[in-house]
Amino acid sequence: MKRLITALWLVSGLTAGAAWAQPYAPNEAGVTMGHWHLNSRDVEANKKIFLAMGGKDGGPGRLQRVIFPGVVVNLNLGAEAPPPAAGGTVGSVVNHVGFIVQNVQESVAKWKAAGVPVQPGNNGRLDQAYVVTPDGLRIEILENKSQNVPIRHEHVHFFLPEAAIAESQAWYAKIFGAKPGLRNNAPVDDIPGVQLRFNKADTAQAPTKGRVLDHIGFDVTDLQAFIKKLEANGIKLDRPYTKNEQSGVALAFITDPWGTYIELNERPKPVYLP
Repeated sequence: MKRLITALWLVSGLTAGAAWAQPYAPNEAGVTMGHWHLNSRDVEANKKIFLAMGGKDGGPGRLQRVIFPGVVVNLNLGAEAPPPAAGGTVGSVVNHVGFIVQNVQESVAKWKAAGVPVQPGNNGRLDQAYVVTPDGLRIEILENKSQNVPIRHEHVHFFLPEAAIAESQAWYAKIFGAKPGLRNNAPVDDIPGVQLRFNKADTAQAPTKGRVLDHIGFDVTDLQAFIKKLEANGIKLDRPYTKNEQSGVALAFITDPWGTYIELNERPKPVYLP
């Protein structure tokens, strides 16, 4: 954990705002999607995958970053990075994450030529594909021909026991200001930059912490006020509020009731996507 936090501060000290991320404007609760944090056994190999998929290089540093509209992919090199059989996203509460592209088949052809490990969509679907990284991160690729960017972040997909789905949907609505709804008759929560999706699992899945997708991150406009809201709702911090006085970036960590490890960040003078 000390190595992880050190890496986070190295990044925080480098830059902030538009150069750090490409977030969408926050919701009324002051929340927008921020990042995925990946434990990786081979940062450069995995970084090449995300760059080939259309991400932008976030610059040098021990914690490598690839920037997409709506999310920053953080790649952390460490001896603790798990083998995919034990630590991939499948089997954890966050089963997979998702991007959306303008044309799946055109994207897949380019990515395969660049060495991206692409798998076909379910049941022969041409508007869906999957990328599974060597570390075991599963990424669903979907299509929206009318979007104005080639690729953007789209969803985080939770796999939960059936009884927990409604509870989790309501929890993210209450705490993060997510807008609950339905997609293909399945429950979802919408937060700027991400749709949280919920799927039934036969048994409780493993927590994310320590796996390839160690945690997801949300940016908040006023972290100290947000922490007061957490405390008022009986939510304990896994790591207390800490601020880097040089960069102005502040962070804290929590874990949701079903095992998703979450970083909360406040960044000075953020620049939002339209």
